[in-house]
Amino acid sequence: MSAEHPDFIRDTRTSYDTIADAYGERFPADGLAGLHVERALFGVFAELVGANGAAAPVADLGSGPGHVTAHLKNLGLPVFGVDVSPRMVTLARREYPALRFHVGSMTSLDLPDATLGGITALYSLIHVPDEHLPATLAEFRRVLVPGGYLLLAFQAGSDADADTEHLHLAERFGHEISLDYYWRDPDAVAGQLGKAGLRPHTRVLREPQEGEVRPRAFLLARKDG
Repeated sequence: MSAEHPDFIRDTRTSYDTIADAYGERFPADGLAGLHVERALFGVFAELVGANGAAAPVADLGSGPGHVTAHLKNLGLPVFGVDVSPRMVTLARREYPALRFHVGSMTSLDLPDATLGGITALYSLIHVPDEHLPATLAEFRRVLVPGGYLLLAFQAGSDADADTEHLHLAERFGHEISLDYYWRDPDAVAGQLGKAGLRPHTRVLREPQEGEVRPRAFLLARKDG
């Protein structure tokens, strides 16, 4: 990671490198088994990407240990994973040797314009500060083909009390880290998508399940073209 990257990217990379092994144990390969809403939305996403008629690949941004990337592959998508943490990429490659995983930042993708048929960013945009969100969404639009789809997932927050919508963790799984989380209002994110040239298609809000604190928001958007 070069010095030109913002501090939050370097901190996110270092933090996930530190907790990668524990994180992989916490979210095993069958971690999607009980997440029925998520699995249904992945199926919708796969059908829409396929119906667009493009043979372009799909990028799972913030792919972590790789289980979502593998699920998307099983749905028939030509998918690869990208994660800012080299240790996470190592774990994903070891667990899914037939799939491609690369080290990279979603804020500056090493891809030409109009390259991807689809993007998933599941609980990874939560580490991007508000001031960097418009540029990151514009980067997503840049690399999508016309008609390409984006699926976001994040813990929902509210714009009413900004003090409760930003969390900084200095410890996780018994390790010292420096990791920031940003909970966002789904309507506000949908508005940001529209400003970035990504037309909202579907919004879903799932109530917290056992062990969860906040509702889960899912936004599906499409690049016009």
